[in-house]
Order: sequence, then structure tokens, then C-alpha cells
Amino acid sequence: MDKYKKGDIVNAIITNTQPYGVFASFDDDYSGLIHISEITDKYVKDINDYVEVGDEVTIKILEVGKEKNQYKLSMKRVDGANIKKKNKKIKETVFGFYLLKKKLPAWIDEKMKEFDKKS
Repeated sequence: MDKYKKGDIVNAIITNTQPYGVFASFDDDYSGLIHISEITDKYVKDINDYVEVGDEVTIKILEVGKEKNQYKLSMKRVDGANIKKKNKKIKETVFGFYLLKKKLPAWIDEKMKEFDKKS
């Protein structure tokens, strides 16, 4: 008899991320896939915006695998799940707004010439 059954809620650790989903393990002998559609109800462009390897998440077992203890898992179907997109900081460049400042006078001149032609 399997230790876990369909509908169980357990804590798991994210062990691998792929474009189509993430793999999570719980206990020593059990692991499964959380498909990208089971991360959250929102559109997921990049899974890494929601989870990273090593994160501990609460998951619901959707389907029990008969071979090799593989399970289909869900994060979004856990009651009270509040899965949020992780805030990632934007890397600053060494130039900042310098390039825009440098180009601005030329852009203004170009638009003024276009305006004069129309008048």
C-alpha cells in the first residue's frame, strides 16, 4: 500500500525546473511533477518567477503513480494557496539613462523638422 494517496496535502522541496513544470520531492522515496498549469491560476511565462530549486512548497497530490513512486502534483489546488510571483530586481547598467540623454537632442531636432514640413 502506498504511503500517499490522491488528495493528500504535503510539503515538498523543488528539485528541478523545466519550461513545462517543476519537479518536487517529498520524503526520501517520493517525487512528482507540478505541471506549469498547476503552479497558479495566472498566466506563467517563466516558472522561475514563482519557484526556484530549493523552495519548500505545499502541494496536493492529483494522481498517484503506479511505477517508481512518481506523482502528479499541484500547487494551485491547495486550499488557501496564495502563490505570488517573486519580485526580481532589475539589474542596473553602468550607463543608466546616459544613452537616452545623449540621443534626445537629435530626436527633438528630427521631430521639429518633421513638424516644420507639415506646417
